[in-house]
Amino acid sequence: MAKPFASSADTAVKEQTLEVLADGVYALTAEGDPNIGAIEGEDFLVCFEALATPVAARRWLAMLREHTDKPVRYLVLSHYHAVRVLGASAFDAETIVSHEITRDLIAERGEQDWASEFARMPRLAEAAESVPGLTWPTLTFADRLTIDLGGDRGELVLQYHGRGHTEGDITAWLPQHRILFAGDLVEAQAALYTGDAFHRDWAGPTLDRIKAVGAEQLVGGRGAVSRGRAEVDAAVEQTRGFLQVMLREVGAVQQRGGTLKEAFEASHAALVDDYGHWPIFEHCLPFDVSRVFDELSGVERPVIWTAERDQEVWAQLQG
Repeated sequence: MAKPFASSADTAVKEQTLEVLADGVYALTAEGDPNIGAIEGEDFLVCFEALATPVAARRWLAMLREHTDKPVRYLVLSHYHAVRVLGASAFDAETIVSHEITRDLIAERGEQDWASEFARMPRLAEAAESVPGLTWPTLTFADRLTIDLGGDRGELVLQYHGRGHTEGDITAWLPQHRILFAGDLVEAQAALYTGDAFHRDWAGPTLDRIKAVGAEQLVGGRGAVSRGRAEVDAAVEQTRGFLQVMLREVGAVQQRGGTLKEAFEASHAALVDDYGHWPIFEHCLPFDVSRVFDELSGVERPVIWTAERDQEVWAQLQG
């Protein structure tokens, strides 16, 4: 029997937990649903990620308002994926920040990604009609952008570490507290989505640079907050391990002239014992392996995912 498409059968409500990581530093985790965060400046807020819809974002903001009433000056988007950015209008942010490549990706494939992700994860697309349109950054940068938080709150460093989960992922680093918001470049006990990834860069120099930051708390894209250097390093290495297994298995199938279906089956068998119980593993893996297969075949940039292509790949690999 064919498996239900992507996360279409995932209808269970996830418990959301607001965690105070340090004075004025907040994270919302949700049992494997996308994480989101906020950092207080002296008289303003920086929010990190926006969730999929304004309705979902307003629920997070209501929780945040139990701790602070400061206005949102900056909304930082770690990358362009719809479930991370389309709730932006709820924040009334003065400035929406992303990497310059993320803005290019929104222009190139934002509409298709919107349709794709909302079909894959309908539960996250709560009140989809409340999305007013694509989210466009109003401030972009190439390598590094520092936000002075004011008073004795130090600074927030937004940084590009190289290609990874997408071409344009960024992290947010609080050196004063040694807290890193890593976006989907690191997942803590949650499966990776890599359908728009650059696996070799991500598994190598990009994760090396993230690990070298020396964070003592890390908020990944999904999963629990990692606390202490041992947990942070473990989250980085389990992310790297997932990528390396796919590269190894898909590469071996290609070397013997095998098919995408065979590459998927080999990758699934190699990953399922360690990662199969983690959120969205079965959902992600067909799209992940398809991109690895393309990348190792010489397709430099990810092929745009459309709702139609999603269904075709799913039928081929999970049917």
